Amino acid sequence: MDHILSIVLFTPLAGFLVLLFIPSSKPLAIKLWANVASLLGFLVCLPLVFRFDRTKDFQFVEKADWIPSIGASYHLGIDGYGLLLVVLTGLLGFLSILSSWRIIEHRLKEYYSYFLILQVGMLGVFMALDFLLFFVCWELVLVPMYFIIAIWGAARRVYAAIKFIIYTLMGSVLMLLGILALYFQHYNQRQVYTFDIFALMTTNFDPTLQWWVFWAFFAGFAVKVPMFPLHTWLPDAHTEAPTAGSVILASVLLKMGTYG
Repeated sequence: MDHILSIVLFTPLAGFLVLLFIPSSKPLAIKLWANVASLLGFLVCLPLVFRFDRTKDFQFVEKADWIPSIGASYHLGIDGYGLLLVVLTGLLGFLSILSSWRIIEHRLKEYYSYFLILQVGMLGVFMALDFLLFFVCWELVLVPMYFIIAIWGAARRVYAAIKFIIYTLMGSVLMLLGILALYFQHYNQRQVYTFDIFALMTTNFDPTLQWWVFWAFFAGFAVKVPMFPLHTWLPDAHTEAPTAGSVILASVLLKMGTYG
């Protein structure tokens, strides 16, 4: 099946777009469609399992121009780690939405919309082979999770949500600086602008620059893992988030840092 990763990536987005046209006055229809969309999002992941070849590296690769003027491309592919995390994301996204059926009773349309957008961002992180696309998906995850905690969380939900966004944004800024260092260093050597991860892996770096770039990436990923002493946002976020948000936070969002 061609473009299978795109189908997996955009199925939750399609579900979100359809959800926008369901009136807020029909809560049952909203719940039913959100669960159908999330189930479809999981089911389209299953062909990856059966078609994956364990003897090969990145598979199901797709590549197309995205922003050619700056060398950014729509470049997807998964290896064995990516396969496990994509399927995990699809399964837990469905279970999290299903578990919200009787728990969430207000602002239903917003709640399920945020979850479907969150699903797109998480899947994109595990598929992206272009650093700009990776970064966009990485940041896309933050916005819906912030609102899921801040609106449907417990008593100190706003404090926990703000702490979550501040910590993760600080890490993201450092990671972006690392990406830009790779980007411009590659241009200095090859006279080509690209965010392609495979191309950037061929670039030579001065040991000092390597040191700084490593720590820039490490800080961005360490916040998301989270590692000591960058972990203090996590207890608040877990405690205050709604049950489904806490499940996604522990089972998928934290894996993004380790995967990175």
